[in-house]
Amino acid sequence: MAGATLLTIIILALFILANAIRILREYERGIIFRLGRLMGAKGPGLILLIPIVDRMVKVSLRVVTMDVPSQDVITRDNVTVKVNAVIYFRVMDASKAIVEVEDFLYATSMISQTTLRSVLGQVELDDLLSNREKINQQLQKIIDDQTEPWGIKVSVVEVKNVDLPQEMQRAISRQAEAERSRRAKVIHAEGEFQAAEKIAQAANIIGKTPVGLQLRFLQTLTEVATEKNSTTIFPVPIDLFTPFIKKLQAETEKNE
Repeated sequence: MAGATLLTIIILALFILANAIRILREYERGIIFRLGRLMGAKGPGLILLIPIVDRMVKVSLRVVTMDVPSQDVITRDNVTVKVNAVIYFRVMDASKAIVEVEDFLYATSMISQTTLRSVLGQVELDDLLSNREKINQQLQKIIDDQTEPWGIKVSVVEVKNVDLPQEMQRAISRQAEAERSRRAKVIHAEGEFQAAEKIAQAANIIGKTPVGLQLRFLQTLTEVATEKNSTTIFPVPIDLFTPFIKKLQAETEKNE
């Protein structure tokens, strides 16, 4: 009988000791409630509790990565898109995260979804596709301001995917194709303009020097001669015969 009583006492003592001792990791904090009253956060390491009187809620201080489900958003220019995001946050004040809100993970997820729809509904589609960094910063600031009373710090918010309707994808493709065609035509026109300027400059230089014109003529004649043509008709400028004509006129005047 005494042995059974001793065994019962030992088992009861082990049970009480097991419920009184808690070991918290480096990234964990324990929120202690004594008879329902908040006693504060403890940890990491060995924590001693008063059995039955104390209750501990464990909170992780590591960064939480949370996916924000796809949201149907109507942009400012009335385009319906599906947008999802990812949010990175961590608990900065463990006591507030337990006392101020019932479930801080669920609350942060809900506030992220509503903020995503609200902010993206105020921007146009072009801004959503091109100014992603600015929108991410705006989302981070708004969500962080709303979760601060809960002791939560939102560090990064990233818009992941923007799913466009098929007709909008085709319209964007046509717009991009038209833009590329416009740029090609502008570049071609600029090239033609520059070439015309260079040709006009070359014509002015050659026109000021008759010898240069003759050299250019001979060069062109040489280039044509290299082609495999059976017959080549090439106009000869009268300037080449000017010296001979002058000499003939001088001899004619001398004989007279």
